[in-house]
Amino acid sequence: MYNWQLPKKTEMPIEFLQQCEKLNLNKTLARLLWQRGIQSEEALAEFLQPQIERLHDPFQLFEMEKVVERIQGAVLNGERIMVYGDYDADGITSTTIMTEALELLGADVSFYLPNRFKDGYGPNLAVYKEMIASGIQLIITVDNGVSGHEAIDYANTQGVDVIVTDHHELPKTLPNAFGIIHPRHPKGNYPFGELAGVGVAFKVACALLEEVPAEFLDLVAIGTVADMVSLTDENRILVTYGLKALQQTERLGLQALLEISGVDETKLDEQSIGFALAPRLNAIGRLADPNKAVTLLKTFDQSEAESLAKELDSINKERKSLVETITKEALALIEPEDDIHIIAKQGWHEGVLGIVAGRILKETGKPALVLTIKEDGIAKGSGRSTESLNMFEMLDSLRDLFTSFGGHHAAVGVSLPQGALTEFKERVENFAKGHKELLLGNSLAIDAVISISEANLDLIKELKKLAPFGMDNPQPYFMFQHVYPKDIKTIGADNNHLKFTLTDNDHAQLMTIGFGFGNQAAVIENNELSLVGQLQINEWNGRQSPQLQLVDFAAVGLQVIDLRAKKNRQHLRFAADTLFIHFNHKLPEEFQKFHFAEVVHFQDLAHLSALESTKRFSSIAFLDCPNDAVTLKEIRTATNVQQVYLILSASDDAYLDGLGTREQYGRLFKLIARQKTLDVRYKLPSIAQFLRIPEKLLIFMIQVFFDLEFVTISDGVLRQAEIAGKKDLTSSQVYQNRQQKIKTEEFLLLSDIATLKTWFEN
Repeated sequence: MYNWQLPKKTEMPIEFLQQCEKLNLNKTLARLLWQRGIQSEEALAEFLQPQIERLHDPFQLFEMEKVVERIQGAVLNGERIMVYGDYDADGITSTTIMTEALELLGADVSFYLPNRFKDGYGPNLAVYKEMIASGIQLIITVDNGVSGHEAIDYANTQGVDVIVTDHHELPKTLPNAFGIIHPRHPKGNYPFGELAGVGVAFKVACALLEEVPAEFLDLVAIGTVADMVSLTDENRILVTYGLKALQQTERLGLQALLEISGVDETKLDEQSIGFALAPRLNAIGRLADPNKAVTLLKTFDQSEAESLAKELDSINKERKSLVETITKEALALIEPEDDIHIIAKQGWHEGVLGIVAGRILKETGKPALVLTIKEDGIAKGSGRSTESLNMFEMLDSLRDLFTSFGGHHAAVGVSLPQGALTEFKERVENFAKGHKELLLGNSLAIDAVISISEANLDLIKELKKLAPFGMDNPQPYFMFQHVYPKDIKTIGADNNHLKFTLTDNDHAQLMTIGFGFGNQAAVIENNELSLVGQLQINEWNGRQSPQLQLVDFAAVGLQVIDLRAKKNRQHLRFAADTLFIHFNHKLPEEFQKFHFAEVVHFQDLAHLSALESTKRFSSIAFLDCPNDAVTLKEIRTATNVQQVYLILSASDDAYLDGLGTREQYGRLFKLIARQKTLDVRYKLPSIAQFLRIPEKLLIFMIQVFFDLEFVTISDGVLRQAEIAGKKDLTSSQVYQNRQQKIKTEEFLLLSDIATLKTWFEN
């Protein structure tokens, strides 16, 4: 799925290695740190021992003094303040921190999180009008606002100041707000520009309270990890301390949310946020009223905390169900040959389409836009892109099609009339054809190539010194070469995941889990692999063992993929450059409804000079069995593909029904002699039932009689012919062909895949 980037081989200075030794870091960890740019004694100290004292002065943020003075004045004058947030986890935690900081100052403050469906993202003019009409005198945005020109201009006309605190991409023209606190403000010079919205709100709280408020650190960690900003510099400090605070949080809402999420507080880490807390906070903003999430984080009522935590958990389960359903439907609609997937359907829930687009991207390795067609005729949805394609720039050139559009490099939101979808797809397709260099997919930076025996508990425990992991400090990716899977099994409710043991030529073993790789079981099985994954500790019955979480793999050399059993081919998606070949005159019934990129009958293929036209394909799928197994080997040799899918549907059941017994032929012959004529066009099922012979076998037996000129067939009526001399059944070419086919089917359908792979290679 990724373009692998192997680590550069560089010599580390002796001084650096000596410094690592002093810190009890092994050579593998030292190399990882060096590759990540941590190459001095000072950098090592800052990275390995984050200190809260190293947080930057909040007053280094542009306009902070001005903003603090305005807020302090509002508090002293008893002005009504409104904190206007966002509906995701970053916005929810930002809103909570800003509101609680103002409450500590004695402010008259309330909060509002916009509804995704009614209000949309960012300052909403109608909501601002309503707030101001109700008596709000100062509005403070958190995690939004830098693009809220219209609503902020209106507030100014009403004499209401708006303070913007945000971290999103800055527009060319900033809004006319009273003050804008942004770590990348064009007139500012703040040392770290990658704060999340919650980080910016926290810096304002620090400035207002004239200290680092430790009681907010748990929320800062949640919002920072959830928003996937760079976990370096200040964010690393905030998350490190925030995780410690979260382990002993006094917030009843967080305690209830941790409990219902099944998180052990003593083992809580950044993954607990990413996979347990953040999804539940984000889900309510996707499907319901997000304001309840702030109430959950602020409450001092135990029963309210438990009730709201259950509600968030229930909404998250609904979100998961929607994502699973829509993802399946969307995958069924994609065209494999498309470079950029655009999928639209009526009735999909717009709140989860960004997640679905991300799933499509992961599944296919291609950028995806997923839209729902609403009752008003507007197609609305989200897109997710690879690092090589700036989706925002691509769609910016198509603005004339959209009723609304926004986003950044990797994620966009669009709305357009349903009638414009066809033109939209055509223009995106034309863009893709003209910019193949932008469709390279995502890269994966591999930290080290190691052996299975090196992947031990000591190494995994040592790696924890690099945590917390996240953007710009990912959990290390390790590559294993010349390894083999064994004991493969699919797990999970829908068999979506894989579990197997990885082994090598030294017989070392490593348990491996592949989430979302269930449909690749047939590809992985019986093949030598190069594999990339992340190491973790598996705990079972009090015992710890190393485990690898699969991230990506490449099969080495010839891959023979076993799809002979229908269950093996239920979920597999073929590459766009797969050539499908069938040998029987009619395409097997199972595949007649499929839209294959290229499917040919073998006789058509055989006429092509040296199979030259097939060189553009990387894979071949054999849909049914040929008469002679050697044909498969000849095609594979001529095309030189490295991936062979064996489906081998046996439509006539030759190897199951056999050639027919002498006694069965005798019964058929007697019936023909007695009846003189048989209606084999319409009465064949009845004849098969009467003779107690399988219908497909009966058809073959009649073909043998016809070939030996024992019978004639005209207009579907079979008649006995004058027989001149004695003829043996085995002299029939039809009989001989079936003999060969049975031999072929027995070999191709009953041999294990390892035997077939060896046969192909030799």
